[in-house]
Amino acid sequence: MSLKPEELKFSKEHEWVKIEGSEAIIGVTDYAAEQLGDVVHVELPEVESEFALGEAFGSLESVKSVSDAYLPLTGKIVEVNELLAENPGIINEDPYGEGWIAKVSATEIDEIDSLMDYNGYQSFLSEEA
Repeated sequence: MSLKPEELKFSKEHEWVKIEGSEAIIGVTDYAAEQLGDVVHVELPEVESEFALGEAFGSLESVKSVSDAYLPLTGKIVEVNELLAENPGIINEDPYGEGWIAKVSATEIDEIDSLMDYNGYQSFLSEEA
């Protein structure tokens, strides 16, 4: 799986979302991966656990720091990327593909409307700089 950033939605916390029906694939952006540095550990959420919009659902540990990952949509975790347990660096290598973190069954799908498209996210990044 390799996604084009132009196909995704983005949160201000630097997570990306790809909607597929009522499921959402979630990961962190290349910007977030770059800011973190080399990711050395990923704390994945439990499958079947439920999270509200904006709630921390896992964390990424790099050589520089530990950062929480925040759920950009309310829902239940239906799958996690087990590859990250063995090779967390995939997040740095392929954040929009094999570096996805979790799949969520979104219960409030209209929350996607509050997220930014690619161009909006790029503008947000330039304002942050």
